[in-house]
Amino acid sequence: MSFAMFDEIKGGICAIDGVKANGIKEGKKGLSIILAEGCSAGVFTNNRIKAAPVVLTERNLDVKGRLRGIIANSGSANAFTGREGYDDAIQMAKLLADRINSPIDEIGLLSTGVIGERIDLGWIKKNFEKVFSGLNNSELASKLANRGIMTTDTKEKEFAVEYNGIKIGGIAKGSGMIAPNMATMLSSIYTDADFSSHVLKRCLVKAVDKSFNMLSVDGDMSTNDTVIITSTNSVSAKEDEFQDALDRVCIELAKKIAADGEGATKYIEAHVKGAIDKTDAKRAAKSIIESNLVKTAIFGGDANWGRIIAAVGYSGAKVDEDKISLIMHAGGIDEEIIIDGIIQRFSEDNLKYIMSKDRIFIEVDLGEGREEATAFGCDLSYDYVKINGAYRT
Repeated sequence: MSFAMFDEIKGGICAIDGVKANGIKEGKKGLSIILAEGCSAGVFTNNRIKAAPVVLTERNLDVKGRLRGIIANSGSANAFTGREGYDDAIQMAKLLADRINSPIDEIGLLSTGVIGERIDLGWIKKNFEKVFSGLNNSELASKLANRGIMTTDTKEKEFAVEYNGIKIGGIAKGSGMIAPNMATMLSSIYTDADFSSHVLKRCLVKAVDKSFNMLSVDGDMSTNDTVIITSTNSVSAKEDEFQDALDRVCIELAKKIAADGEGATKYIEAHVKGAIDKTDAKRAAKSIIESNLVKTAIFGGDANWGRIIAAVGYSGAKVDEDKISLIMHAGGIDEEIIIDGIIQRFSEDNLKYIMSKDRIFIEVDLGEGREEATAFGCDLSYDYVKINGAYRT
């Protein structure tokens, strides 16, 4: 299904009837609250060290499969904080649970920030009522909830669509420590499509596999990665149409995260086709996006296309240098560099122009089969080192 068939709508998560949100940001600390009741599912980090809010939320969804609200903070990841950190997570969830007369196991929890530091419960308690009393369903409310969970992000990330009567809207944060198999990212997605938690989980896993799991900024994997979807269960829908719409929302959010990578100056998208199977397509696309040599060449505007070929070669995908093709696109220019293993008489000026643009698209055809995949990322700049060299201080 073509993405052009979907109608992009305004409002982020608050485009969905029944969703209320709000958030505040003060320095490095933030607090966000989202209310909406219904069936829920989540996908979480593969890191073996999981933050307390991840453990608690994953358990809650396993027990109930539904949420009534989400409370989120920035400034502390509440990861590697031991029993005390888990108790803090319970106390944070209890703030919202008590306020809406809900059991704790119907509350989702999100945290982001420095690993190894407990959350500032005093600050959260002090600001809780201010955020709660301001809950509403406006476009601004979605943005404020988004801002409350931002860390090194420079802009909000939200996207919503409507298709055949169903709506899906999401917000996300993520800028650094971004790698495939989720990222250092949090995302809350809401819909009115009437599905059980089992169906929502099945669809979310598929959508995440095409989007957030194909995203890389720096190759590091977080302890807190979480994507939660909640449905208000108010509109009948077909699962295949819902899947297509959810894929669109997750892919657009992933693109926004990639474009806002820490210190990034250029967005990079790598599309690999002609792979013998889906696994090989993903391997090759990810390898291009993850390559520090590719990322730094693009940052410097250096038309060193050989680094792309090298990244595909070591990706583990089946590659034959006599079959591979490479094309690069940007700014309305398409430049064929390799076709069926033969280097073309391409324009060096065109290639330099492409490398100078802020949105660069790489297309590789392996010539081995019919499978394809797309990965999302950004360049690697001097500012990435500056940001992360002083992140805690």
